Amino acid sequence: MSDIVPTLRKWTSARVGIGRCGGSLPHRELLDFRLSHARARDAVHQAFDPAGLAVELEAAGRPVLLARSQAPDRATYLQRPDLGRQLDPDSLARLSAARADHDLAIILADGLSATAAHRQGPPLLAALLPLLETWSLAPLIIAPFARVALQDPIGHALGARASLILLGERPGLGAPDSLGAYLVHGPVPGNTDAMRNCVSNIRPAGLPPAAAARRIAWLLEQSRRLGFSGVDLKDRSDAPRIGA
Repeated sequence: MSDIVPTLRKWTSARVGIGRCGGSLPHRELLDFRLSHARARDAVHQAFDPAGLAVELEAAGRPVLLARSQAPDRATYLQRPDLGRQLDPDSLARLSAARADHDLAIILADGLSATAAHRQGPPLLAALLPLLETWSLAPLIIAPFARVALQDPIGHALGARASLILLGERPGLGAPDSLGAYLVHGPVPGNTDAMRNCVSNIRPAGLPPAAAARRIAWLLEQSRRLGFSGVDLKDRSDAPRIGA
């Protein structure tokens, strides 16, 4: 086993071949585990800065709107997932006022890792938006305390034919800054998760933002062409092209 450990560690960040000290972990591995656990907890509770992100994204030339779920704070958000799936009345009115004939609404949210939203959100958008030049985009939405399904009332209020939400994933012991991207065709309250497609583990040590942007753009284009999303839309973005 010891002979293959160095090879395995080249291909995974999982804790393989960590050894033991008697019946326990080696001291260094125990400390590393505790550090990773602390980073994961910090990612869940880190404060989200929607105003700062809005300034950063507006500097890139995109209009930005802020929207809130019905979760008033992080403690409630963690205990009441249902509130994170619903827009608060003021946000619903503000987004409805911006309703137009949009192809796509894009939302950036903290989810369960504000760290991920701040680190991966801007570079992912910088790579993705140039790939969507043929799309009519609604103003970018920044939404604190959002769950995935908040993309439905947001997209519906804006009159968008599709909705894409980028939000921090549940932190793992080796990945406190992983972003997930969820798209749905025909956003409307009541959509199920079976109607969504997900691109996950977006981070430099996982799926880098530039590669994630290409995969998301491919899925969006196929969804637009076929008129649906979800379990019937298979990700074949890496499949070789015929004649290539």
